[in-house]
Amino acid sequence: MKDLKISKRKPSYPVSKKLGKYLDEYNRIIEIPIFYEDLLRFQGSVVVYDDDDNDTLWVRVYYNDYEREEIEMSLKKVYTIFHSDGNEEAHPFLSVDAIDYCTFGNSRPFRIKIRNILNDNFTYFYIKTADASRIYGLELEHMLSPYNLNFLVHGDTLIEEHISGIPGDVFIKHMLPHCSKSEKAQIAKEFVKFNERCMIRLLGDMRSYNYVIVPTHDFDHVVYKIRAIDFDQQSYEGKYNIYRPQFFKENLTIVQMVSAILKKLSIDQYKTEERSILVKRLKSFNDRIDALLSCMKDDNISTPEHIALLKNDIYRYSKEKKFLACNNMGEILKCGLEFLTTNYENVNPMEII
Repeated sequence: MKDLKISKRKPSYPVSKKLGKYLDEYNRIIEIPIFYEDLLRFQGSVVVYDDDDNDTLWVRVYYNDYEREEIEMSLKKVYTIFHSDGNEEAHPFLSVDAIDYCTFGNSRPFRIKIRNILNDNFTYFYIKTADASRIYGLELEHMLSPYNLNFLVHGDTLIEEHISGIPGDVFIKHMLPHCSKSEKAQIAKEFVKFNERCMIRLLGDMRSYNYVIVPTHDFDHVVYKIRAIDFDQQSYEGKYNIYRPQFFKENLTIVQMVSAILKKLSIDQYKTEERSILVKRLKSFNDRIDALLSCMKDDNISTPEHIALLKNDIYRYSKEKKFLACNNMGEILKCGLEFLTTNYENVNPMEII
């Protein structure tokens, strides 16, 4: 499989006034006591290794004593705002166990580990630069995927929830070989649907380390789902295949498994199911989707070269001439969703069982 090449460093696009009004209308804007830039004032760091002593590409940062107390108190406030009603009565029972900084990727996030000292339960959240591309990706994931997402924006700072699961690359290497035949068939089905969903809503760069496998025990078996965890490459790249996880070499093992287990008839069935479900989600979020796409159409989140390449690629794939008239990524995505609705809103569910 020939590896796909994507932009090494996608620029961070600022949040426009129109997008800011949209976020405010749908309760994504909130006052917080700390900004991304505040966390960049760390004095030093140590490398974080995994259980096998491999470099995780995260570093654990530390601050001067006179700043650490203020930063930790602010992070506790962010946690209570993010997960509760902002009540400060819980602060004495919370501990900031770790502040990690990622040295890899576009967003350069901080990962905050908050622990409840009464019972040792802990959770994570992320603080990042508020990149418009990522915000569009998060909102589209919230509306068009089976999963709801919690995130907040204040100025140039984005607070994002942690998505639990087993990193795709870890699962493929260590767990997939031990899955039963029925489990592999289920994972193959989920990958087909995940691939279709990413392609339609233009979420790019879904290599195995940018999604997680989520196992859920259900009676006498385990149900596996696939969730995206990185939304930086929403509607930015020009090559259409970058929005199709099946074309990344990191996913080759799963792609080969899909080919070995599923017949073309089944693959087509699962694609149709996913497209039909996406149409139902589009209808349920009709006004909100329209408002978000209106923001995207007036926004600059890619380059003219990428826009020209993508609309021509999609035209060759769909034979829909409307794509050729698109002038930006928002118009391309809107055209794609309209094309989907036109072709799948009247699908008879009995025809895809």
